Amino acid sequence: MKSKILKYTLWFIVLLTIVGGIYYLKLPNRHKAIVKTKLYHGFGIVDGQWNIQSNDSSISLITPTLVIDNIYKSMEGPKVVRTFQLDATKNELVWITSFETKALSTNEVDQLSNDYICHTNIDLYEGEHYSRWQLNHRIGEQYPRLTSMSNGIESYAFPDGFGFPVFTNENLLLATQSLNHNITGDPFDIKHQVIIGYKPHEQAMKPLMSKTVFVMLPYDSENPFQGPTENNPNMCLPVETKNHSYKNENGESLSGHWVIFPGRDTYRYDITHQLQLKDSTTMHQIATHLHPFAERLAFRDKTADATLFVSEAENYTDKIGLKSVSYFSSTEGIMLYPDHKYELVLETNNTTTINQDMMASMFVFLYDKEMHDKLKAYKP
Repeated sequence: MKSKILKYTLWFIVLLTIVGGIYYLKLPNRHKAIVKTKLYHGFGIVDGQWNIQSNDSSISLITPTLVIDNIYKSMEGPKVVRTFQLDATKNELVWITSFETKALSTNEVDQLSNDYICHTNIDLYEGEHYSRWQLNHRIGEQYPRLTSMSNGIESYAFPDGFGFPVFTNENLLLATQSLNHNITGDPFDIKHQVIIGYKPHEQAMKPLMSKTVFVMLPYDSENPFQGPTENNPNMCLPVETKNHSYKNENGESLSGHWVIFPGRDTYRYDITHQLQLKDSTTMHQIATHLHPFAERLAFRDKTADATLFVSEAENYTDKIGLKSVSYFSSTEGIMLYPDHKYELVLETNNTTTINQDMMASMFVFLYDKEMHDKLKAYKP
């Protein structure tokens, strides 16, 4: 009896392994990376621990080891996600003023190329954040992203006198993903270090509100991978339909992650509804997220027929990747109006002979008068 049970158990394990192997082989590159990373950390094959250190002005979060064993284009590489607090031992109001992410060797000292950084996202827990200020009407208004650093723009600081107010024991969400456009051969290991700078509360500080705006293009939901046709020349070819796929008010399918064909192209998208401006305000910071082969992304006021900012992307000439991406930072700021229309205009140049993927986003920081009124009444 015991031998039969053992036999059936072994057969079940073999069958499960075969089915699991077939399922794994059918996964796209990004999902394979997720599975492998969980296995590497879960079985202790590589270091799966975070190294987090903080002081009165910054917090440093060094990730577990990320194994680079393949070409990983944007949005595909091994990644890790965790909740954190600036200082769980205190309940003090502070102002986030700067962000930085960099690639490190596994010794957590030697810095590696920024080519291994895809993006680092920092999100709010909206319910926790806004309920502290009795701003519950903001919960669910938009995606709760505070900011993102990405390949070509790995660090930036807000202009003097501006910041984002949080409490030291408030929960934040960090997700950081690796990138490898060019290196093949034997696998190698890296880590990411994320540093967030902050300062004690001061009455003179002005709060910023984060808005995420990005290009979305229509696609045929019934035949999503047929791409543009003569009848529908504005249709895009989405990279996939499960992620970065949306519906507009007319029920049309839109993709924020699409294919660009060899050669030059220009894409436009109206972002007025993404900004959700209720009052006139000033724009003080823009951090841009682009993929290789993007050349520039412009933030335009359609009503005034004026370009407010152009983010220039410098591509490497001897390999795939972004060498730098410019960002906007201004104490004076640029006025935005609720009765104006705004758009993003993306220019790309795919210098290869094959299709490439593209995303184009801006993380826009606006002066937050409503929050400022709350802060004026705040007493520790």
